[in-house]
Amino acid sequence: MKKPWQRPPALIVLEDGTVFRGRAFAAAEQGRVLGEVVFNTAMTGYQEVLTDPSYKGQIVTMTYPLTGTYGINDEDMESARIQVEAFLVKEYQDFPSNWRSRRTLADFLESQGVMGVEGIDTRRLTRHIRLVGAMRGIIATDTDNVRELVDQVRAFPGLVGVDMVEKVTCPAPYRWDNGPQPDASWRPDHPGFRVAALDFGVKYNILRNLERCGCQVLVFPAHTPAETVLAADPDGIFLSNGPGDPAAVTYGIETVRRLLGRKPMFGICLGHQLMGLALEGRTFKLKFGHRGANQPVKDLGTGRVEVTSQNHGFCVDLESLRHVPVRPTHINLNDNTLEGMEHLEIPAYSVQYHPEAAPGPHDAVYLFQRFIDLMRRDKTLGPDDPPHPHRP
Repeated sequence: MKKPWQRPPALIVLEDGTVFRGRAFAAAEQGRVLGEVVFNTAMTGYQEVLTDPSYKGQIVTMTYPLTGTYGINDEDMESARIQVEAFLVKEYQDFPSNWRSRRTLADFLESQGVMGVEGIDTRRLTRHIRLVGAMRGIIATDTDNVRELVDQVRAFPGLVGVDMVEKVTCPAPYRWDNGPQPDASWRPDHPGFRVAALDFGVKYNILRNLERCGCQVLVFPAHTPAETVLAADPDGIFLSNGPGDPAAVTYGIETVRRLLGRKPMFGICLGHQLMGLALEGRTFKLKFGHRGANQPVKDLGTGRVEVTSQNHGFCVDLESLRHVPVRPTHINLNDNTLEGMEHLEIPAYSVQYHPEAAPGPHDAVYLFQRFIDLMRRDKTLGPDDPPHPHRP
């Protein structure tokens, strides 16, 4: 086990030429890593952050200074592998202490060839991103040539206009039954509602929450046509979270457009953005995104404020939906951006944040039960019944 001062030096260079220096506590497959540099303000949950597919293409900085204290376990995975491009921390703890721990953070990163860097001034990096905005960056352990690295990072296309979903979606349909199961068919003996989930980069805890609500879930790859989803005869359709620029996921937008109004629909994060685009709205990139487990969101129907878990860099422009019968249901209290919406004529609603948390508070977990209620009402409606009521 190497002492911190024995670890190889690592250079972090941003596209504006800003330089940070640290040491690699976990080696990557290559000596250089490119990605969009972002920060997460959660105090715990680094394993969930590492394995969240929404972080594909990003170099993640944790603002909490000490990381690795409770190790890595087998239960808190949010996908089958690490998704971040690299991981930056102030201080790495090499001696985890937790009864659930099975290995160290460094071992976990190295097992999948993902670089971990400690010793950088994460406070300075976070303040810089907040002032200037999220930007492209490069980490290098094989050179100290800043000019060369600046040129390389400026040639990197970044995430705007790039489809990152294709890198994280499942290759084939599967059933979620206390974990991914290869059988992609409904269980005839299961009494619960049947949910078809489109996988744009789904977190496992979303599927766990649907299962806890009594649903059986079939997960479909992002490229699945609407006709194939409907042929499975689900009771409801779920649109998952995922990484990157929603406007680049053109096939997903078209699929959602064809599915709207056919079955009750619930979207989270990227699923929320794709619903907005399918309704002919627009999305825009936030300056530095919302990433952490302490984002305040106001429910406009009840006035209640929820503390939420979030991870997104894009947002739906509410003004672009003025021609659509959609109303906002939630707003972010830090910047007043749209955090939730519902359609007033068809059974469809979505939220920008993560009600399944992992990590984070459970203030918004009620949104899964709302989906159950929507499916239950849809199954009992007759052809002469009134439309779905507006929901708080």
